[in-house]
Amino acid sequence: MKFVTNSYSLAKETKEILQENGIHLNKKLGQNYLIDDFKRKKIISFGELNKDDIVLEIGPGIGTLTIELAKKAKKVIAIEQDLNIFNILKKRLDNENIQNVELIHGDAVKIDFPKFNKIISNLPYQISSPITFKFLEYDFDLAILMYQKEFARRMKVKLNTKDYSRLSAMLYFKGNFEFLDDVSPESFIPKPKIDSTVIKLTPKNIPIDLDIINNQYKKICKALFQHKNKKIRNALIDSRHEIGYSDKKELKSLLNNLVKVEPDLEAFLSRRTITMAPKEILSLTKILKAIVR
Repeated sequence: MKFVTNSYSLAKETKEILQENGIHLNKKLGQNYLIDDFKRKKIISFGELNKDDIVLEIGPGIGTLTIELAKKAKKVIAIEQDLNIFNILKKRLDNENIQNVELIHGDAVKIDFPKFNKIISNLPYQISSPITFKFLEYDFDLAILMYQKEFARRMKVKLNTKDYSRLSAMLYFKGNFEFLDDVSPESFIPKPKIDSTVIKLTPKNIPIDLDIINNQYKKICKALFQHKNKKIRNALIDSRHEIGYSDKKELKSLLNNLVKVEPDLEAFLSRRTITMAPKEILSLTKILKAIVR
């Protein structure tokens, strides 16, 4: 697909809007605005939008993606936490008489999402992890998401590497992902220090017990990956609060008693988290299910 680039005008438009409203972007809050029109067109094209789609956008900023998404989708739900930026976008939407955007002021990590079927977002990087886990609690067709490249690498399961993470283990059962495009720091203002990556995330439909994945498995992963280089027994005990315990002796006793009736448990407890494939962590979770609170 061929795109006509207009990066200069997008950059100029963005800077003028920010200057007119006295806005100084804060990199610490993940406020890196896309100013490359070529990349914007590619990102939107990846979403394969039609007039039946309801698109969720997290961190719309001044509407760089929002306004173009609204032209192609039935509706856009845009959630912006910064009140000043929220008001700028609201004014832009009113001025351009765009009526199919539901603009919500709030913290996307904390609020419930209205109904949607696609997600397209240049995510605020500081919420990449919690917002991705939250996305996976919803049913949707596909998500086109921009992350820091370093974060995106952690989505792929790579045992015995520093990139193997709780995110990897959760995504294994809940989502398929595809790397679509890299975006350089020059495509943003202010320039981030590292490259960004656009990925396509789609829910994975495999025959698993979603209840155990969303509850006990999620808790076990959270406990284990806080100490992924430790043996699993020690990781569970050191992060016992994640599975509902405050008393170290109580959890030790429960694990010891469970070993007596579950012959496979001891082998798991003596391994390190970083060596455990997601399917093995799920097998461990099924053994521990009864004691996870």
